[in-house]
Amino acid sequence: QVQLVESGGGSVQAGGSLRLSCAAYGYTYSLTCMGWFRQAPGKEREGVALLYTGVGTTNYLDSVKGRFTISQDNAKNTLYLQMNSLKPEDTAMYYCAASFLSSRCRPGNLDLNYWGQGTQVTVSS
Repeated sequence: QVQLVESGGGSVQAGGSLRLSCAAYGYTYSLTCMGWFRQAPGKEREGVALLYTGVGTTNYLDSVKGRFTISQDNAKNTLYLQMNSLKPEDTAMYYCAASFLSSRCRPGNLDLNYWGQGTQVTVSS
């Protein structure tokens, strides 16, 4: 079992930056991938960034490429999402998720094994 706890959300003006953190607890050594997802009001949840924990390969949603960076600190069992040049359309609840199944570690797939409770990001114009 794995527990994920997000933090770092908040309100920022357009052009600003935020860094989200996701602390993982439990059998984290079993994880194949970890990622960040978001859901805006009235919209479907979407994958923002995915990291394959063993090799460090990353994948990003086209609209965040060049602005967001996903990274991990293995010593702290923590996943990060550095978000720069934020836009109002980035406003959403952001979730951390993880899976130990390689079949579920595909860009855009939402069927991961573990999810955090979410942290709100609000970007004003």
